[in-house]
Amino acid sequence: MMLPGLSLALLDAIEEPAMVVVGERVEAANSSARAVLGERIVGRDVRFVLRHPDALELIFAGRGGERELSSLDGREQPWTISVRPLPKGVQLVRLLDRSAVRSTERMRVDFVANASHELRTPLTTMIGYSETLAETGPIDEALRIQFGTTIHGEARRMLRIVEDLMSLSRIEADRFVPPTDAVSLDEIARIAAEHGQVLARQRKCAIEVDLYPAGPIAGDFGQLLQLADNLVGNAVRYGCIGEATAIRVTTRVENRRAVLRVIDEGDGILLEHLPRVTERFYRVDAARSRDSGGTGLGLSIVKHIAERHRATLDIRSQVGKGTEVIVSFPLLEDPAT
Repeated sequence: MMLPGLSLALLDAIEEPAMVVVGERVEAANSSARAVLGERIVGRDVRFVLRHPDALELIFAGRGGERELSSLDGREQPWTISVRPLPKGVQLVRLLDRSAVRSTERMRVDFVANASHELRTPLTTMIGYSETLAETGPIDEALRIQFGTTIHGEARRMLRIVEDLMSLSRIEADRFVPPTDAVSLDEIARIAAEHGQVLARQRKCAIEVDLYPAGPIAGDFGQLLQLADNLVGNAVRYGCIGEATAIRVTTRVENRRAVLRVIDEGDGILLEHLPRVTERFYRVDAARSRDSGGTGLGLSIVKHIAERHRATLDIRSQVGKGTEVIVSFPLLEDPAT
């Protein structure tokens, strides 16, 4: 039995899993429903197809509506079941996968919590030191200088975090607007290497450049320089482990793509951390990251800039041997662009 006008082709046009239920029986199901619940669900009792008490209660009530389901068929995955009564005792049952929505909500909650934590830490330090300075009575000059220097450093750290957050917001706002300017990747790499020299000298390591014309690429000059600055800065902060070490910055054209590589000889990153290092505020070593002046947002900014420029980002690392970050851009003259 099928509801007049509701053909199987129409049911298959619904992207999410959908079934037609009459009484206790599944009369029809689209391909998405069969993929989730089983290929042989048509003709079966709905109680054996949907083994969730809340879902069955909603269907047998016959009034329609929606229910949130924490799992389905024993699989821990959030769903929303929607039941719509139709004429002649027919009901259209749809299942909406809420995994992406829940994941987005979880990411938003985690982001707010992480941002609050990152800002609260320097604020707590500043409040404590400033309260001491505000107290009446004499204070040792060396202590005053120490407290003032600490407050200044923590304030600058907060400013860097806020600036990086604002930068991420601007990048995300433009993510669907492809850049059109012709940009030289080797020029970007050269400037970023120059910017990193001051920090490299402080860390007593060298930045070696090996640049070949790699471009032009379609890009936003400011964003690409920010990408390269972040990669070089990260390499210097975490890859300079002595005077014998060096940071290598290279550009090449490989397989009709412009490729930027930033390579360090640092401690490397454990394999388990690599999938998450581009998450906002994710830190492999939180204490070391803060001590080095990092905000925890650099690689997240790199990822978003790469995505806007249709570039691929690859991070390779071996513990004890160092890290290599590879960003590959389509050439401007490539027909694929």
